Amino acid sequence: VQLQASGGGLVQPGGSLRLSCAASGSILSIKGMGWSRQAPGKQREFVASITNSGSTTMYGDSAKDRFTISRNNAKDAVYLQMNSLKPQDTAVYYCNAFKAVVPGKWTEYDYWGQGTHVTVSS
Repeated sequence: VQLQASGGGLVQPGGSLRLSCAASGSILSIKGMGWSRQAPGKQREFVASITNSGSTTMYGDSAKDRFTISRNNAKDAVYLQMNSLKPQDTAVYYCNAFKAVVPGKWTEYDYWGQGTHVTVSS
């Protein structure tokens, strides 16, 4: 499974950004997709996950109430809408996929894509 993330960039505090990720390869093996992130000098962190049907979503504490995960099965893509961004959201955001259990931790993802950088700064 290959995961291609895009949409990162520089945004001011309070602003919004939408990340996208397209899956390719053995996508029939995956049950869902999601995101994790790693801020400079900090441990990797779970952000959000969603099943292929979209019926189940999970959010990390830092993402609740501000981020929304969604997917487009026709495009084998997942999105992360990030609102009310804060400087502490600055991180490399990774696109992920999973084969079975809906992740609630970053360690539970089975596949990793390359990261896209998000910087929240004035």
